Amino acid sequence: MREIVEGLIKEVRENNSLSEEIKKIFEKAINNTFTTTMRESDRGDVFVITGDIEAMWLRDSAGQIRPLFYIDSKQADKLIKKVLDRQIFSIDKDYYANAFNEKASGRAWSKADISDFDSPWVWERKYELDSICYVMQTVYLYYEKTKDEKLFDQNFLRVLENMVDIIALEQRHENSSYEFERENPWAASDSLRDSKRGTPVAYTGMSWSGFRPSDDSCLYQYLIPSNAFAVVVLRKLSEKLEAVSKRLDLASKMKKLANEIDEGIRKYGIIEDKDFGKIFAYETDGLGNYNLMDDANVPSLMSLPYLGYVSSEDSIYQNTRDFILSEKNKNYFVGKYAKGIGSDHTPKDYIWHLGLAIELMTSDKRDEQEEILKIFEKTHANTYLTHEGFNKDDPNEYTRDWFSWSNSIFVEAILRYIGKDMIKAN
Repeated sequence: MREIVEGLIKEVRENNSLSEEIKKIFEKAINNTFTTTMRESDRGDVFVITGDIEAMWLRDSAGQIRPLFYIDSKQADKLIKKVLDRQIFSIDKDYYANAFNEKASGRAWSKADISDFDSPWVWERKYELDSICYVMQTVYLYYEKTKDEKLFDQNFLRVLENMVDIIALEQRHENSSYEFERENPWAASDSLRDSKRGTPVAYTGMSWSGFRPSDDSCLYQYLIPSNAFAVVVLRKLSEKLEAVSKRLDLASKMKKLANEIDEGIRKYGIIEDKDFGKIFAYETDGLGNYNLMDDANVPSLMSLPYLGYVSSEDSIYQNTRDFILSEKNKNYFVGKYAKGIGSDHTPKDYIWHLGLAIELMTSDKRDEQEEILKIFEKTHANTYLTHEGFNKDDPNEYTRDWFSWSNSIFVEAILRYIGKDMIKAN
């Protein structure tokens, strides 16, 4: 699969606006994803491991193939479709799962997890709203790139309706059967908090999520970045259904759901901060509680323009961004080698390359972008790859040697930095 990305490597090599160090990281990062993480199955679809874990995350796999959307070739289109076929196949096994096995092996992150459903295809059953959203995003991006109407067959439309129904059902979590508990969790955030049903919520119009894109449980179950992502994908994909004249009833249902979630965000997800003015909260419960922070994993508040929810010039986003890049965000760290956003998922003072890539892509300031590129140059620990988190004062201390999602999002950030856009069909 390496030959598919050779053109991008050549283009970056020849670009005079990039340092040799960034070019080396780019080449190794893109080769790492497309030579080590993808396997074609006997069904003809492609299973994508996240890297150092032999399982396929819906979220990670969507991020891992992002560079393919910048390549104008049938080979790239075919590979996207094969990964998408696998995502659809997997989520149809369990709409609440976040990660899946290559075969019905029964392998799992933890055999002791307590939930209301069990499948040998499922590696982990942490319900994350963003997992469903990433499948929908891959669909509409693929259609925008190829105009391949064959994608919208009866099987996909059935799966899509099931995904939409789950998002709608979770607007009122009391009507859902989903529960999750991990016996002997490594941390409180590794299991739903308060109970196996999660913390209390009131109806807001938003959709409940058990876990964040970091795989940590939500403190309050309405996760604003994931709900914003849902608004975008529901609207975008409903437009594609209308364009191909398929399931107009479902398209209407999706638009209505998107509007309800968006109204919930606007009513319950924005607070007045005494230092920054109106900002987006990270989480809320509809009962008056808010979690003000951000996390490097995407969707994040920092990533809202990247996801397409707001413009980077939006005043509330700008206020939120200022908050995120301040000491008031408990996951923002400033050290000897770097400053940036980390995660509850890794130790204090660990900055995520993934967060830096998103910060770069959502910045309109060239000097800020160049400062972030210099951080990448100094923090790859001579591996010429990105990692999960690294110590702000010693980048040789890091988590995960092999984290393909992070590598691919770095690659995308560099492509955007040199002015490349996603390929769109005429």
